[in-house]
Amino acid sequence: MLRKVRATTQRAARTPRYHFAGLPFATLLVAYGSGFLQPGQAHAAMNLCAAPALQSSERTNSMPAAKALLANVQAHLNDAPRAVAKLHTEGTLPHEGIYDQSVAAEEDLDLMRDAALAWRATGDERYLKYVDRVLYAWVTTYQPSFNPIDETRFEALILAYDMTASALPVKTRNAAVAFLTKFANGYIAQIDAQPRPLTGTFRNNWQSHRIKLIAMAAFTLDNRKMIEAAQRLYVEHIGDNIAPDGSTVDFAERDALHYVTYDLQPLVTAALAARRHNRNWLPEKAQNGASLAAALDWLTPYATGAKTHEEFAHSSVPFDSKRREAGLPGFTGKWDPKNAAELFHLAARLNGRYLPVALGLAATPPAWLAVCLPLPAR
Repeated sequence: MLRKVRATTQRAARTPRYHFAGLPFATLLVAYGSGFLQPGQAHAAMNLCAAPALQSSERTNSMPAAKALLANVQAHLNDAPRAVAKLHTEGTLPHEGIYDQSVAAEEDLDLMRDAALAWRATGDERYLKYVDRVLYAWVTTYQPSFNPIDETRFEALILAYDMTASALPVKTRNAAVAFLTKFANGYIAQIDAQPRPLTGTFRNNWQSHRIKLIAMAAFTLDNRKMIEAAQRLYVEHIGDNIAPDGSTVDFAERDALHYVTYDLQPLVTAALAARRHNRNWLPEKAQNGASLAAALDWLTPYATGAKTHEEFAHSSVPFDSKRREAGLPGFTGKWDPKNAAELFHLAARLNGRYLPVALGLAATPPAWLAVCLPLPAR
C-alpha cells in the first residue's frame, strides 16, 4: 500500500491543493467523467485501489458507481463520528447485547472508505476532511479486542487510511500508524502463541479474517517484518483450511456455502493487498498442495448454478440452528449463488478468468469496488 510513511509530509506539501467545495454535485460528476480532474490532483499513494492515473475507459466504466457513492457520502459529510471503544456482533442476534449499536457504529468504517474514494475521484477537500475527522476519532477511541469477526470491517478503515495517508495531518497519520501497528502485531502475536497444528477458530473462517487484517495493515504500513509474518501465516492457513481438492474446513463443519464464501472473501482481499507488492498469493500452494485458486475453482460450479446445496442441513455448530430458528435469511433452504457476487468480483481483480462467474452473479460490482478497481485483471 503506502511505500513509506516517512517523507509523506513533504510529498503532501509539494502537491497542489484543489478546492471544490463550492462546485455543485453535477459539476463534480462531469469533471470526473470528462477527465477535468487530472490524476495528480487526487494526491494519495495508492495500493489496493488502482493508481490515480485512470484511463478514460476506466473513468467511464466506474461512472455510475461513482455517482451513487458520491451521493451517499455527501449525505453524511456533516455526521458526527460514531467511534466506540468496543464492537461486538459475533455470536449474537440483532437486538442482543450491543449488536445494534455495533452495526450502526460500523457504518462509519464503510463511509470512511467511500469518502476516501470520493476524494480520490474528485479532489474535493470536503471528503478528505471527513476521512481525517472520522479516522482520528476511531483510531484514538477504539480498543482492539482481537476478535476477527467483530473487527473484520476494519478493512474499510485500513483502505481509507491507505488512500489518504500522504495528505492527512501529521496528528491523524501518526495516530493511525500507531493504531494499525498495535492492531496487526496483536493479531500476529495471538496466532503465534497458539500450539501447532492450529485448531478451532485458528483454522476456520476466523483465521481468514485475521489474515486479511494483518495483511492489509502490513502492506499499508510497508512494514517488512509484518509483511513476512502475513505471508507465513497466509500459507499456513491455506494448508490448514483448504484441502487439495479446494474444499474448506468451514464447509465440513457448517455444511454451508455461506461459510465457504465468508472464508474465501477475506483471503482474496488479502491477496489483492499482496498483489500490489508483487506477491501473487492466488496460486500460492501450501505443503498439502492446496491453494486459494483451487478453493475458488471448487466453489465455481455452485456459483454458476451447475451444482446446488441445501444450507446448514448438517451443521455441527449450535449457533446455526439458533439463527435458523430466529428466521434469519440464508440459514435454511438452497444457497443463493448471488451471495458470492462480491467474492467473485474481487477475485476477478486478481485473475480475469473469474469475471464471467462474477458477471453472471451481478452485472456490476459493489460501488466501492467499481471505483477502487474499475477493471478486472487480464
